[in-house]
Amino acid sequence: MIKDLTIAVVGVGARAPIAEHAVAEGARLVAAVDPDDRAAERAARWFGDIPVHRDVSALLRACPDLDAAIVTSPDHTHAEVSERLLSAGVAVYLEKPLATTIEDADRVLAAAHASGARLYVGHNMRHMHVVRLMREIIARGDIGEVTSIWCRHFVGHGGDFYFKDWHAERAKTTSLLLQKGAHDIDVVHWLAGGVTREVVAMGDLTVYGRVDSRRDNSDRTMRDWFSLDNWPPLAQTDLNRDIDVEDLSMVLMRLDNGVLASYQQCHYTPDYWRNYTVIGTEGRIENFGDGAGGEVRVWTKRTGYLPGGDRSYPITGDDGGHGDADALTMAEFLRFVRDGVPTDTDPVSAREAIAAGCAATRSLRTGSTPQRVPPVAPEVAAYFAAHQPARPLLDH
Repeated sequence: MIKDLTIAVVGVGARAPIAEHAVAEGARLVAAVDPDDRAAERAARWFGDIPVHRDVSALLRACPDLDAAIVTSPDHTHAEVSERLLSAGVAVYLEKPLATTIEDADRVLAAAHASGARLYVGHNMRHMHVVRLMREIIARGDIGEVTSIWCRHFVGHGGDFYFKDWHAERAKTTSLLLQKGAHDIDVVHWLAGGVTREVVAMGDLTVYGRVDSRRDNSDRTMRDWFSLDNWPPLAQTDLNRDIDVEDLSMVLMRLDNGVLASYQQCHYTPDYWRNYTVIGTEGRIENFGDGAGGEVRVWTKRTGYLPGGDRSYPITGDDGGHGDADALTMAEFLRFVRDGVPTDTDPVSAREAIAAGCAATRSLRTGSTPQRVPPVAPEVAAYFAAHQPARPLLDH
């Protein structure tokens, strides 16, 4: 149990309750930050009697010895909030995505580099059993050398999760190909052992732009309006007043190690899960389901149609989506803050996922023009390699 750390949560919205995992690990939640007048009521309901400040400056004045902050504010605020905290020497758990532009992502990394404060980006999917299981199969050499990875993301709750608040606005997300894709692009990079350097993409607002029922939902959070009964997609109600992000998008990627990858995302499927296919020189793997009850199937012999594969491995945990992974990710963050232990996530990888998502967004909005993905500055990459080393694969 980590009992010697004081923490604050910045942004008392739908993701803020992940701070409860830090409390469960023994850290002490001493304050929250949110400019919304209704945030105090939400904070009291979720965290009990803690002060709620309107901005980070007020938090730092009230808590000059704060150890760490959990940043769950809207995506477009990540860079400014994190830069302010890191510059004050406060360790930061930053909910993905790292930022909404490459420039802002690089600002955050530069602030951590300059201050020496610890930065951790919450790419919780690296702690999901389905992803770790596939990584272990690859590392064993069961399918040979990885040459291609395909990911299809069926975002069945997209209408409730992303089209009723600020997520639906380009100015606050860049795109959902970035916002949601940052998860999967990072997983593709982790499984492939490389990062994207070339992309070409396409996408469009195919369904939700046709829904006329619109509302300003700033008086509510996603937990207030989510329901499985909100179906079919064209019958959705109370969508965000402004919608200019795509609800269907896809991208092709060439990684720096030669691996070719694809990512496809749809926000109005009836089911909600991710399907990965990893192809190697001696076989392939594919997951069916991404939580408890699903399985990863492996094909390593030449055959015709063989739906069950040559063998399969059960997926355990993650019963409620990535809830189990949230707890594991937060525990890793706290160990990193206290003891500097190696981690499975790292800021440079988070930035590489952002860079690929931003470049893909430019491609799809400019007639599918091919885009190069700029690398992180070498001195920044070297700093994080030295100060936040990756945990060895054999320890997984």
